[in-house]
Amino acid sequence: MAASSSVFTASSSRNLATIPLHQSLSPPLLRSSSVAFRPKRRSSSLVFCSTDESKSTAEEKEIPIELRYEAYPTVMDINKIQEILPHRFPFLLVDRVIEYTAGVSAVAIKNVTINDNFFPGHFPERPIMPGVLMVEAMAQVGGIVMLQPEVGGSRSNFFFAGIDKVRFRKPVIAGDTLVMRMTLVKLQKRFGIAKMEGKAYVGNSLVCEGEFLMAMGKEE
Repeated sequence: MAASSSVFTASSSRNLATIPLHQSLSPPLLRSSSVAFRPKRRSSSLVFCSTDESKSTAEEKEIPIELRYEAYPTVMDINKIQEILPHRFPFLLVDRVIEYTAGVSAVAIKNVTINDNFFPGHFPERPIMPGVLMVEAMAQVGGIVMLQPEVGGSRSNFFFAGIDKVRFRKPVIAGDTLVMRMTLVKLQKRFGIAKMEGKAYVGNSLVCEGEFLMAMGKEE
């Protein structure tokens, strides 16, 4: 049976018109011998979606700044610190202990204020905390770790013996809160020597770091 040049569509109720094969069932895709593909341009409009993060940011803006941040915790207050350290005004440079791990480490703060007695001379026009006093404050935090029953240091015979690899990264000025972490690295009770590592921060910025050597004498 010879093939017909037409396509027949049959229906039980009526006959439909024939469509010649040489005619396209859809508009022609190619109109010339050269083919150019033109991708459909995307819309330049942006769609912004509301997220929980944007909601939380909005909520934070509604909270007054003085209520947004929690105060540092108090593990040891100034009264407890004075029971441990022999230092007194004007050389007690630790205000509060905010974390303490017995025989391992301590984190404490020093509130640096314009009323500190070293600022009138260092410097009158630009109050900067002396680096040696930052080191001393860190050593006192180390003393809080060492002068505990877990370590066995003696308050009457405990000395700051040396420092190494100390670096000052940024100046500490009046109004800053100096946060100091001291960690016991090595303890030789036989020789009464302890090695500690210290880091001090203002906010998230490292301002001072170094290695500390402590000497412990025996009570007579």
